[in-house]
Amino acid sequence: MSTHPGHGALAGIALATAAVACFATLDTTTKYISVGVPVLMALWFRYLFQAVATALVVLPARGLSVLRTRHPRFQCLRGVLLLLTSLFAFFSLKYMPVGEFTAIVMITPLVITLLAATQLKERVSPLRWALVVGGFTGTMIIIRPGSDDFNWTLLLPLGLVATNAWFQVLTSQLAKTEDPITMHLYTGWVGALLASLALPFVWTALDSWTLWAALCLMGLMGTVGHFLLILAYKRAPAATLTPYLYAQIGFAMLGGWLVFAHVPDGWSLAGIALVALCGAAGAWLTVRESRVLVEPVES
Repeated sequence: MSTHPGHGALAGIALATAAVACFATLDTTTKYISVGVPVLMALWFRYLFQAVATALVVLPARGLSVLRTRHPRFQCLRGVLLLLTSLFAFFSLKYMPVGEFTAIVMITPLVITLLAATQLKERVSPLRWALVVGGFTGTMIIIRPGSDDFNWTLLLPLGLVATNAWFQVLTSQLAKTEDPITMHLYTGWVGALLASLALPFVWTALDSWTLWAALCLMGLMGTVGHFLLILAYKRAPAATLTPYLYAQIGFAMLGGWLVFAHVPDGWSLAGIALVALCGAAGAWLTVRESRVLVEPVES
């Protein structure tokens, strides 16, 4: 059996890489506006942009039939999980560098392994447990509890990891049967409607066109990035795509350097490298195990 990915897998890899580039741009822009825009107001704008832009493009062509779904409760739950993920992300980026934040977030696949073992009762090999431990060790090196640089805000990305893990599991399952456009619409509107509840309490007039431009860029990157990721999961399995998602760390570090002139210190770089290594190794192990299962059937 050929070990080279097919055209569908290559397209999925390209889409996933483009998606994480969008997410890194979104995170960098979020940190930039966090000084002048209330977090909840920025969150509302990000979701409203996605919801309105998607509706304006989709509804004239597809009509209201695009809202039909077999799993309305799961669609709404997915929207809530992404909103919580974004909330943790916005508050995290307000207080910490983009590269270190992204590296912590990228332990999500390892947390999914932990969920599979503890909640879904799936068998997890000792090597996978070692990778999970290694990923958490890398995270602790970045956070460094007890050091002079540590404060409670460094724990915010861990809340994001928990909600993002469940979001990714649900996305992967729904993408097997649901229209990606339908998923995209529900995600945007659930987030926009829930964020609107807080808007009267946080609204602030913005007198700078650069902040408005940054808000628009943030909304555009979130909208395009999530749509590309859904399309990627349609074309390739999660195990194939996961190693390439770690490119987001590189994009995030580049954004942090270009916009904020920030370069991670030696300890942070070591933690980032360990997280990326363990996560990519876990994805490679998944691909290897799946090939072992498939090859006897195709021989």
